[in-house]
Amino acid sequence: MKKITIADVAKHANISKSTVSQYLNNRFDYMGEKTKERIAQSIRELDYKPNIVARSLKQKTTFTIGVIVANMLHVFSTQVLRAIEDVCHAQDYHVIVCNSDDDPKKEKKYIEMLHAKQVDGLIVFPTGENKELYEGMVNEQFPLLFMDRFVEGLNIDSFLIENEKAAKIAVDHFVSKGYENIAILTKELLKNVTPRVERVQGYKKALKAHGIEVAEKFIIGEEVEHIQEKLKEVFSLPTPPRAIIAGNDLVLIQILQFAKENEMNIPEDLGIIGIDEVSFASIYSPPLTTISYPSYEMGKDAAELLLKKIRKEENSMSSEIHRYQPELIERRSC
Repeated sequence: MKKITIADVAKHANISKSTVSQYLNNRFDYMGEKTKERIAQSIRELDYKPNIVARSLKQKTTFTIGVIVANMLHVFSTQVLRAIEDVCHAQDYHVIVCNSDDDPKKEKKYIEMLHAKQVDGLIVFPTGENKELYEGMVNEQFPLLFMDRFVEGLNIDSFLIENEKAAKIAVDHFVSKGYENIAILTKELLKNVTPRVERVQGYKKALKAHGIEVAEKFIIGEEVEHIQEKLKEVFSLPTPPRAIIAGNDLVLIQILQFAKENEMNIPEDLGIIGIDEVSFASIYSPPLTTISYPSYEMGKDAAELLLKKIRKEENSMSSEIHRYQPELIERRSC
């Protein structure tokens, strides 16, 4: 079958090729409704499919961005991705999503692959261990943004919540409810991942502000697969925690599982606050108190900024850290 071209569509609609091209690129400023309807009808009748490769070569852009998330299982990641996809879809950009599992080698492989595919820009939840690679992209003025984390010494726009404040809100709420022996549980701290480190810092500062001594035994950093055994160890202490802050949604699930298996009543035996609003928080029994933040807004803002950088509407060398405010959603788990 003969491949249908823009020229065929123009001839069928009895208008110029340039007008069809403007239509396909969503440039409708001087185009009447009847002209648009004729083009759309011709495209349908001829079953015209735009040549994406030819379009990319002509305009020197692939209309594609890459997103490398640290862990696809996090609620935060899916909400951010949804926002990025919504923004890109509205502006005719495609999104390639990769999951690094917080593995620097995997992250490096994906960055190199996406670069080879000539994506127009990247949004990365960085492991922080590919600094030389990030620096190379900065030096070539490649549009690059960080999400949820930043890397010291790099001039790259980064989108994060006020992590210290999130932990402070949780500690303040527990103290106001009369809880003592407040613990915080997050994923492994050795990797120096921004949210984990900042939330622990906020937890420590908040306790000190209340005149409460910081007990290192109540600061728990562990990978998800080992959390159950770590919780068993901590709750076997002569003075176990009476309240616990879950550093993220996956950690929260582990805490709830431990409490259920050990027949602990919430909030009588253990008060719980989760940093991350989860879909089941309001229907769990008892409903869970959480710290929420605008994940969708963060993804939307990041995608819009990246597209502006790609179009050179914004300085590709800007390096602002964009912070978003957390909010307590009080329910009945403490």
